[in-house]
Amino acid sequence: MKFAIGIVLVLILSALAVAGVAMLRGGREGEPKRHTMMHALAWRIGLSVLLFVCLLVAYWFGWIQPTGLPLNR
Repeated sequence: MKFAIGIVLVLILSALAVAGVAMLRGGREGEPKRHTMMHALAWRIGLSVLLFVCLLVAYWFGWIQPTGLPLNR
């Protein structure tokens, strides 16, 4: 489970990096901007929602358990 969460987090960060590069390289004078940034941000949002839903489902099925913080040491 930790491996899958790590992969999705790396994919989210890479989509954010692609969007940042597309924003910086965006349309020159008179050229329309490419849709790369919009697609990368859409992927990032979709992956974030997918990760959140998968974490909720995994908690519901009991595959992951909250450990909490130790308040009394």
